[in-house]
Formats: sequence, structure tokens, C-alpha cells
Amino acid sequence: MWSKRKSVDYGLQRRRTLTELQGALRTMVSHDALDADPLLIRAALHHGTLTERRCPVADCGRLLTLNYTFGDQLGQYSGRIKSEAELTEMENEFGEFTVYVVEVCTECGWNHVVESYVLGDGTARKPPRRIATVEDIYG
Repeated sequence: MWSKRKSVDYGLQRRRTLTELQGALRTMVSHDALDADPLLIRAALHHGTLTERRCPVADCGRLLTLNYTFGDQLGQYSGRIKSEAELTEMENEFGEFTVYVVEVCTECGWNHVVESYVLGDGTARKPPRRIATVEDIYG
């Protein structure tokens, strides 16, 4: 992606969480990193991209990644999951939006933000006109 900037790698936080998690597993204390929301797991199953990395907690399977997009210029479409191909199209269509890449293990519930970055061509635009949704119509 040609417009990728302000990239943040969360590798150190991930390593610290895994270290804390090893201690929590020894003492059988629950940990937030293994408490993936059911909607996050469902989204990973249906929209996630399979990676070559194995689950770092229990080696129970390969991880899936999700790309969440956020930004004022996205309007009501902020907070949606997008594929790599969609992100490539969006970087020419919007001025600036942030992408958060989340890794998820659907078997044990491990989830963590892997990286974040900003995409877009840098031109300020107004958000798209709000389109009525089913929730707006039927309450």
C-alpha cells in the first residue's frame, strides 16, 4: 500500500501480555487476552485472513487477522472490517483513516492488536452522506 504511514508495531505489548499470561496460566487465573468476544471470533471465522503464525498460547492452531478501519472521513462505515484488496481501493478514495490489525485464535480465544497504521491520500474530505439502515427504519 503506497500511502501507509504512522505505523505502530505492538510486538512489545504482545510479548509482555504473553509473559503475564504464562504466569496466570500457572496460577489458573483468567486473563483478558484469552477472553475474545464471541462477535470477534465469529468475525475472524467469516472475514479473517489465515496467517502462517501459530497460536502463541497453546499452539492450538493458526492465527487469523482482521483489519478494522476507523476514521472521521469514513462516516457511518467507520469500525468495519476490510480485506487487503478493499484497503488498497480505500486509500485512493479517502483522505485519512486508521487500520488496526488484530490477531485472533478461534480455538482458545487469544486476541491482540498486532499493528496499526494510517492510510489515505492526505486530501481532506467530508464523510459520505449517511444512508438509512434497517436499524434506522425499524428502530
